[in-house]
Amino acid sequence: MIKDLLTKNGIAVTLLSRELLSIKKGERILTIGEYSKKFDLGRGTIQSAIKYLEDNDAIKLDPRGHLGTFVENINYKKLWDYAGLPIISGVMPLPYSKRYEGLATGIYKAFERENIPFNMAYMRGSERRIDALENGKYDFAILSMLAAKLNIESGRNIKIVTDFGLNTYVGAHKIIFAENDKEEIENGMRVALDPTSIDHFILTCYECQDKEVEFVEQSYNQIISNIINKSVDAAIWNYDEIEDRGLLIKNVPLKNKKTKELNEDNTKAVLVVLKDNWGIDKIIERFVNKKEVIDIQRKVLLNEIFPEY
Repeated sequence: MIKDLLTKNGIAVTLLSRELLSIKKGERILTIGEYSKKFDLGRGTIQSAIKYLEDNDAIKLDPRGHLGTFVENINYKKLWDYAGLPIISGVMPLPYSKRYEGLATGIYKAFERENIPFNMAYMRGSERRIDALENGKYDFAILSMLAAKLNIESGRNIKIVTDFGLNTYVGAHKIIFAENDKEEIENGMRVALDPTSIDHFILTCYECQDKEVEFVEQSYNQIISNIINKSVDAAIWNYDEIEDRGLLIKNVPLKNKKTKELNEDNTKAVLVVLKDNWGIDKIIERFVNKKEVIDIQRKVLLNEIFPEY
């Protein structure tokens, strides 16, 4: 196969395979002339490439005269091999909650179903995940809608491909306290703050607005232990983990009007890619079915299926 693809016709096979990865069974493909213009290749070269894909059972086409040519059958694994694409890799938060485990499972199964090479990595901090995406380490990243919007507004080279909807990233954020008698953040408190997580940073700053507190910078995964040992007095925290682990930590709903408004976006999981990507956005739109991912996440949360990621 490799030898076959090292020719001019092989280039056409590669380009067509990448193009067809985003096509579904039953859809109409472009005409020979349109592909010829799009790839700057001769019509005969395009015809040979299409025949090659058909002869090798990567696609089966149904010509319908003036209506065009439609896909009767399609083998995405073979197209992927002919497209010469790398393993798709994504990065998301560490799956420390069942909600994250469900999301990871849903995305993993989306690629597994079509036998597409896929790998997921896990990293705390939305800023770190975006840095890794922009540095070419990953093809996509999972963020909260809040983090995605703030980074897009600041000029980061990313765009949202999929919005999974409310409560797919977290169920809710709450204020947690070291002392059980506290009901709100007070002047003089030491408040934990993770500057690598823009959503945690924003929610914390708004919740402490007009209050004289000491911000104690620390990694998000240190906050619970520091609340328990009382080295900080308060923090904003993902309630999912408190619930999943059965932690007996004083917690109350967010108080600030602005944090309540932002919290909706903060519960939404979104999948982002680079603006100038190699077509990964179309591939993700084809393979990652939003409703299926949400359904799998729900089943993991209800203990109906075991997480796999």
